Amino acid sequence: LMPFVSVIIPTYNRKHLLTRAIDSVLGQIYSDWELIVVDDASEDATGALDVFSGLIPNLTYVRLDAHCGVSAARNRGVGLALGEWICFLDSDDQWHRDKLKKQVAWHDVNREYRIVQTREIWIRNNVRVNPPKTHEKIHGFQFKESLHRCMITPSSVMMEKALFLEAGGFNESLPACEDYDLWLRITCRYPVGLIDEPLLTRYGGHGDQLSSMIMGLDRFRIRSILDCIKGRMLSDDQRKCAMAVLIKKALIVANGYKKRGKQDEYEHYLRIARRCLDE
Repeated sequence: LMPFVSVIIPTYNRKHLLTRAIDSVLGQIYSDWELIVVDDASEDATGALDVFSGLIPNLTYVRLDAHCGVSAARNRGVGLALGEWICFLDSDDQWHRDKLKKQVAWHDVNREYRIVQTREIWIRNNVRVNPPKTHEKIHGFQFKESLHRCMITPSSVMMEKALFLEAGGFNESLPACEDYDLWLRITCRYPVGLIDEPLLTRYGGHGDQLSSMIMGLDRFRIRSILDCIKGRMLSDDQRKCAMAVLIKKALIVANGYKKRGKQDEYEHYLRIARRCLDE
């Protein structure tokens, strides 16, 4: 029988954390799922973990031939998924035992929603912290809010596989902000449900997180906003909001390059802002 939910864990050199993430899936109260772990060509013998011995029938381990990034790993996982619905779990995060049970139950009552997320607990450097107010999750349509920052956590999402494919999946050319990019393409058309309780624990503060390794993340958000505008997928009101945020982000990035003496990059982002102002 086909599982209702396919869970995809992308991983790269996270052997020391991966077991916790996998165990949080294996320990789910809800049982109609399959788990696909996509190893993005790790160099730490991730594939040698005991859990991949073949004794768990609904767990599949796939290793990519070359290191391609988290977007490619997630997309590969979705390509293998048999479930109508998909969930992502980052290899450094941990689900609570009733996460899938409550999301599936929420879906049964709210059939009009094609995607739903949950609240979460944040752990930074082994200390629980409160998410900033700017990251407060909301229910329903949220494109305007999503322009400013990533409002949806991949590890908390359950979504229709068909919606993921309709939106085009993760952009594999983006080295970061690939989730921000996907959520823009979804939130400009569909509302996002919210289960108002924490069903995920997110761990941060370790040095191999993309957000801490790549500087100037707004460069990639600018690309995503431009793609939305050029793709003509936005309403007039959404386009106005996108243009306003694009100008703001482009000027911030331009000034950052100016301070570092990078004239070509400064002028590039300044041109982006000026073109938007002229429209």
